[in-house]
Amino acid sequence: MTGAIQIGPITVGGNHPPAFIMGPCVMENEEFTLTVARKVQAISTALDIPIIFKASYDKANRTSIDSFRGPGFEEGLKILQRIRDELGMCVTSDVHHLSQVEPAAEVLDLIQIPAFLCRQTDLVVAAARTGRPLNIKKGQFMAPEDMSHVARKVESVGNHQILFTERGTCFGYHRLVVDLPSLYVMRTLGYPVIFDATHSVQMPGAGDGCTVGRREFVPVLARGAMAAGVDGLFFEVHPDPDRALCDGANSLVLDEVPDLLDNLLKIHHAANSSYNRRV
Repeated sequence: MTGAIQIGPITVGGNHPPAFIMGPCVMENEEFTLTVARKVQAISTALDIPIIFKASYDKANRTSIDSFRGPGFEEGLKILQRIRDELGMCVTSDVHHLSQVEPAAEVLDLIQIPAFLCRQTDLVVAAARTGRPLNIKKGQFMAPEDMSHVARKVESVGNHQILFTERGTCFGYHRLVVDLPSLYVMRTLGYPVIFDATHSVQMPGAGDGCTVGRREFVPVLARGAMAAGVDGLFFEVHPDPDRALCDGANSLVLDEVPDLLDNLLKIHHAANSSYNRRV
């Protein structure tokens, strides 16, 4: 069992029910983002599950210079602040350099460190100094046990509010694989582990200047991760993924999400009941 961390009113880890991080890959515009947030909130209420809303204001790591990146840092934070104020939802997004950390901490309930930047010491330490909980995505190039060194960077400034997120591991060119035992290994570090089921089905750079993915595999991996005992799941969702401006190929159709979540909660209950009977 991992320790528990607090993200606003949401407790993640320990013996608590699984939490979910969910939203569109990028803020396509303000009204779009608010519309998706309202639907995500409705799912949270209907299923009585904790959901942290996630959307990026700047996709700084796109494959092509021509790719859509979002509304930008300042405008994006205003949109997330509006979601917080009007819907009462916890919100998260990623920071990419030091200048973003302090302003982002004024709005975000959870600061996300992108996988590509999880070893950037100055960025990780600066985010930790804000005192906000951190969601640190494991680099596609890292072994799960190596995240212990990242944890020590956060702990070095007195912050122990850490989530680790698995999002697939590089397997040759244009390919990611998911190693379910890595979820167990990261949990032994003592912090809650989230499984990012949508980024894990990406095929990085395989679309001739863009990243493509296999959306149909998302439920398969999510069910496996839930049975393996993760503390939460991360999904990118979109009303019409085939028209999404970013990561549509690996995003879930928003209207199909409730049925998947209901199934995942049943797996969580069954897995935990089975484990509790054995011990």
